[in-house]
Amino acid sequence: MTLPLKDLGAHIAAAFPEAVTGTEIAHGELMVTVKRGSILDVLRFLRDDPQCLFKQLSDICGADYPDRPERFDVVYNLLSLKLNQRIRIKVATDEESPVPSATAIYSAAGWFEREVWDLFGVYFDDHPDLRRILTDYGFEGHPMRKDFPLTGYVEVRYDEEQKRVVYEPVTLKQEFRSFDFLSPWEGMNHVLPGDEKAKKEEGGAR
Repeated sequence: MTLPLKDLGAHIAAAFPEAVTGTEIAHGELMVTVKRGSILDVLRFLRDDPQCLFKQLSDICGADYPDRPERFDVVYNLLSLKLNQRIRIKVATDEESPVPSATAIYSAAGWFEREVWDLFGVYFDDHPDLRRILTDYGFEGHPMRKDFPLTGYVEVRYDEEQKRVVYEPVTLKQEFRSFDFLSPWEGMNHVLPGDEKAKKEEGGAR
């Protein structure tokens, strides 16, 4: 399986010598790193080329590496049913630079790109309807970023007196911030119900 993937990576790199910045095989799949501005040309080639035929876009996901200048990776997972192969295409971007939308090549990209925008804040240029898809209306920030606070910024609840949903700043008691107490599992110093049976069975087995 490794040899065909190496050949496929060489084939793609030869077709886009300026756009492809790296290829590698990981976990039995080929991963190709592409320059952001060339992503549409590469995706169209992967879909239409007879040696590729990646007609199905399985997923678009993101990853955040805050220490890098281009902190985000946008990863496209493609499937070729005809050739029974998978491939992963990766582009890097930052908080300001948009990634060209792949909706004109794969119609399924519409919802996937909305998810990446919602969770990571990666903007997709020329997307026909780029808005949040998982978080609530009025949500602040992008929750899959590494610097997003674990408690979020606001909490949502239904107010019985006002008869409506209200948004309030998150407030936590101090002990829930410092976690300076033992968990129930670490603090148990007595026999749990049922444990005495296990000791009896061990003694009887001898």
